Amino acid sequence: MFFRISCSCLGIAQAEVRHLAGLRVSAAGGVAALVSQFLAALIGEDGLWKATNGRRLALNAVDVIALLVAELLAPYRSGSPENGGEMLARIRSYIEENLMDPDLSPESIARAHHISVRYLHKLFQGDGTTVGTHVRQRRLAACRFDLGRVSNRRRSVAAVAQSWGFASPSHFSRLFRQAYGESPRAWQVSASARERGL
Repeated sequence: MFFRISCSCLGIAQAEVRHLAGLRVSAAGGVAALVSQFLAALIGEDGLWKATNGRRLALNAVDVIALLVAELLAPYRSGSPENGGEMLARIRSYIEENLMDPDLSPESIARAHHISVRYLHKLFQGDGTTVGTHVRQRRLAACRFDLGRVSNRRRSVAAVAQSWGFASPSHFSRLFRQAYGESPRAWQVSASARERGL
C-alpha cells in the first residue's frame, strides 16, 4: 500500500527527502509503531475513508506521519545550526502566541512543529536553557507586566496567573518570588502606588 503526501504537508523541505530515500523503518516501537498501527487500521476499514470524518482521519494520518518523518530527520537537522536557529525562532514565536494556553507543553509544541520532543529539548539545550524554563520565564514576565498595569489593579493575583496558564496560585506565587524577590501581591501594590505617584 502506498501513500502520497506532499513535503509541504509534512513540514519538510524537498532537499530533506534524500535522507529518507530507501530508508527502512522498524515498527517495533515508538512513533513508527503508532504510525504503522494507525495506517493499518485505516487500510483495514474501507468505510472509514468514505465516512463524514474521512477528511479528519486523513489529516490525522498526515500528522502522525509528519511526527515520524521529523524524528527520522532530527539527526540531519540538528547538524545544521542555521536550520536549528530558524526552527528555534519559529518555536519561540509560537510559544509567545500560545502562552495563555494552559495545555502548552513540550509535547504540544513539538507536535505543532512536526518534530520530536527529544529534538525540541535539544534545540533549547543548545541555547543554554530548557523548554519548560523558557515557557515559565515568559509567563512570569507576562504576569508581572499585567499585575503592574493600572487596568488590572482590581484583578486578583490568582486571576492574572490563571489567565497566563498557571493552574496553582500558590505555585505561581512561589515561582514569582523566586524570580523577582517579592510576592506578586506586593509587586501589584507597589506598581499601583508608583502609578499614583506615592
